[in-house]
Amino acid sequence: MANINQLLGLVAADMRHVEEKMRAGVAARYADLAAVVDYLMGAGGKRLRPVLTLMAASFYPADKTKAYALAASVELLHTATLVHDDLIDNALLRRGMPTLNVSWSAGATILAGDYLFARSAELAAETQNIRIVTIFAQTLMAIVGGELQQLFSDGHGNIPTRQEYEQRIYAKTASLFAAGTQCGAILGGASPKEEQALYDYGYHLGMAFQIVDDILDFQGDEETLGKPVASDLRQGIATLPVMLFVQKFPQHPIIRRAVSRESVSDKDMESVVKEIRASGCLEIAMTEARQLVQRAQTALAVLPDNQYRQAMHGIADYAVSRQL
Repeated sequence: MANINQLLGLVAADMRHVEEKMRAGVAARYADLAAVVDYLMGAGGKRLRPVLTLMAASFYPADKTKAYALAASVELLHTATLVHDDLIDNALLRRGMPTLNVSWSAGATILAGDYLFARSAELAAETQNIRIVTIFAQTLMAIVGGELQQLFSDGHGNIPTRQEYEQRIYAKTASLFAAGTQCGAILGGASPKEEQALYDYGYHLGMAFQIVDDILDFQGDEETLGKPVASDLRQGIATLPVMLFVQKFPQHPIIRRAVSRESVSDKDMESVVKEIRASGCLEIAMTEARQLVQRAQTALAVLPDNQYRQAMHGIADYAVSRQL
């Protein structure tokens, strides 16, 4: 299997245009905001969402300029959600770098995120396709709705049901993966069957991607994670590894205190992390992620067997094999 950098290299030249599109126009209007956009764009990451958007569009003779705008829109929407998430969670680090809310006031951070949302919507509109703009709006509503649901439901001592967890990770991650690949198909004029296949690919890949993120949250240390270990649990959020662990130990006192947002010492948190690692729950969660990736890869079968399909197949493998 090709490594991830080889797979991403297939659209590397196109991604340079996408990066330019994301930064375009900001500096001329708001110098301070331009510096923030540059900072956020340089924070690392594989840019999988815009990459997959471009690959989905590349199965067809899509307008390149519109494809760049669409891919930039997808990534800016993702970036905007991270800005707001970090503020809501009072996170100080992301990928080992200080978050925007460390140096900016809450109000300024919210407005920066709002600007990125607005700019991403403007870029989506450059596709001049009403279906794409509609899907963009629906995706934004799903993401924000998921955050609201999490704010209102977490911290009361309740472990989410499987359905609630799946709804959460769809809103948080899978919705945007699916929107990117579906909109890429729409931009290129794909058949309904192929459009559905690309949506299914993005959906299942996004669900698997978030489960792996939830697994990685219990592996490594703060230096390699770029944030505290078990950061979600520290905020009272029970992800799949915790849900599986609670099935075995339903009255575990540290877990119960954590999901009730009661004080949990670092020593106690380190203890429960060790227990979760030793329980086999991370391996069970990974098995579920691999099954979702297989569904994503199966969805690609109706598409032409070309370099883009092969790359998307490989990116799906990467989603469950990536390390810290």
